[in-house]
Amino acid sequence: MKKILIIGGEGQLGSTLTEQSDKIKWGEFSHTTVDTLDLMDSSAIRNYFKTKTFDFIINCTAYTAVDRAETDAVAAWRLNAEAPGELAAEAARMGAHFVHISTDYVFGGTHSRPLKPEDSKTPDSVYGKSKLQGEEDVLRQQPQSIIIRTSWLYSVYGKNFLKTMLQLGKERDSLNVVFDQVGTPTLADDLANTILSIIEKVIKGEKQFTPGVYHFSNEGVCSWYDFTKAIFHETGISCNVLPVESDQFPTAAPRPSFSVMDKSKIKQTFDIEIPHWQDSLRKCIKKLDDATTGEFPN
Repeated sequence: MKKILIIGGEGQLGSTLTEQSDKIKWGEFSHTTVDTLDLMDSSAIRNYFKTKTFDFIINCTAYTAVDRAETDAVAAWRLNAEAPGELAAEAARMGAHFVHISTDYVFGGTHSRPLKPEDSKTPDSVYGKSKLQGEEDVLRQQPQSIIIRTSWLYSVYGKNFLKTMLQLGKERDSLNVVFDQVGTPTLADDLANTILSIIEKVIKGEKQFTPGVYHFSNEGVCSWYDFTKAIFHETGISCNVLPVESDQFPTAAPRPSFSVMDKSKIKQTFDIEIPHWQDSLRKCIKKLDDATTGEFPN
């Protein structure tokens, strides 16, 4: 039985992976939390792996407070760059395949076509720069790594845009939401399913573990305004949504104005089917509704 470690089992993706792995019979899964593995401490990483070996390691941890990273760069750099490199080095030492999650923020700037993994990267925030450095450190320390960049992640777990909008929509009569930032929401369930599908296919000999950088988000394109409208439509929340430009919401760290991803590489390499973001939104809202015993009007 292959052993798979999920690092960061209490975040959005880590929680979802842990939830899905509980139903899996083809692998032996374990996960870490901040209490069992402190990634801020290099010695803690070394000590953790002294007596443990794995076949696959999935790193879901990151410093994701994009604006706070601008004034907390040391911590952001530690979690997003240094720690992933150290984890990848441990994976290489034990001969484990490494899967690392990254972000659309590595591109920065403005684009007008779906982003390919090999496109030039000019991050314009501490978060984006630290994540890009993390990618480079991971591949240098463990060439047998898969890096998956994603965008606009949401789930039933933790804090995210969906849950924030649901709360605000119930508290307010109207909301201003930016319409000039375009991308694709990513349901953590779909990303987790893709990661586990890749590992399963590798274990069963159906696919090779093909290292490199890949992109994953749901299918389709929308703005944050469109996403909010869809959230309220699906939940029956009667809150008026008004489109505004990004300059009406100044932030410490700039946001990508266009982060639609070209996902052809991951689909073709690992034979992956990706749901449309609207279908995944409905699935997530139903999951939330079931967990809260019918909270939404629809």
